Amino acid sequence: MKLNIAFPEAGTMKTYELDDDKAVQRLVDKRVSQEFDGDILGEKYEGYVFAITGGSDKQGFPMKQGVLMNSRVKLLLDRGAIGYQAWRGRQGERNRKSVRGCIIGSDISVLNLIIRKKGKEELEGVTDTQVPRRLGPKRASHIKKLFDLGAEDDVRKYVIRREVKGHSKAPKIQRLVTPVTRQRRRRRKALMKSRRDGTKEAREAYYIAVQRRQQIASLRKKARESRVLAVAQKKALKANK
Repeated sequence: MKLNIAFPEAGTMKTYELDDDKAVQRLVDKRVSQEFDGDILGEKYEGYVFAITGGSDKQGFPMKQGVLMNSRVKLLLDRGAIGYQAWRGRQGERNRKSVRGCIIGSDISVLNLIIRKKGKEELEGVTDTQVPRRLGPKRASHIKKLFDLGAEDDVRKYVIRREVKGHSKAPKIQRLVTPVTRQRRRRRKALMKSRRDGTKEAREAYYIAVQRRQQIASLRKKARESRVLAVAQKKALKANK
C-alpha cells in the first residue's frame, strides 16, 4: 500500500511505501476523516497522529465520504464531485459513476493522510523541509490580517509581488474598498432613497386622488337622490290637488 502523507503546516507531501502486511491489516475498517496513531504503521511513525483524507483502490476508483461501505458502488453524481471529473459531461448533467466507500478495505492501494500531530522522528521530505507559498493572499481582508493593518492603511502597498521573466506581477486585490467604491455606494444609496421617496409621494398622491373621487361620487349620489326625492314630492302634490 502507498501512503501519501501531507503536512499542511509546511506545505509538503511525499509518498511512502508500506510493505508491512500487519500494519496494512490494522488500517482495515477505518474510515475517511478518522484519526489514528502512527504507531500502528511502524516505529518510524511513532508519536505521529494521522487523519485519513481519502484513497483509491487497485483499479483507481476513489473513496467517497458518506458511502458507508468497504466495496465499490455506482452513484448518480454531479459534475465536479469525487469520481466524476468536472470537464466531463455538460452543465447540470448527472451521471452514474463507480466510487469506493469511505471504509478502508483490503483492496485499497493508495491512502491519503495528513499529519495532525508531529512525532519524535522527522519524516524525510515532509516534516524536515519548508515549502514557501508561491502566491500571497488576494482578498483585501486577508492581506490586512497577514500584515496586521488598520483601517487607515493602504492595502495596495502591501500586495506580495513575484518576479516573472524579468518583471514583477501582482494579483488584483479582491473586495478592495477605495474612495471610488465609497462614492458609488453613496450614489447607489441616494438613488434608492430618491426612488423610495418618489414612490411614497406617488402613493400618497394616488390615495388623495382616490379619496377626492370618492367624495365627488358620494356628493353626486346625494344630489341625484335629492333630485329624485324632489320630483317624487312634486308628483305627490299634483296628485293630491
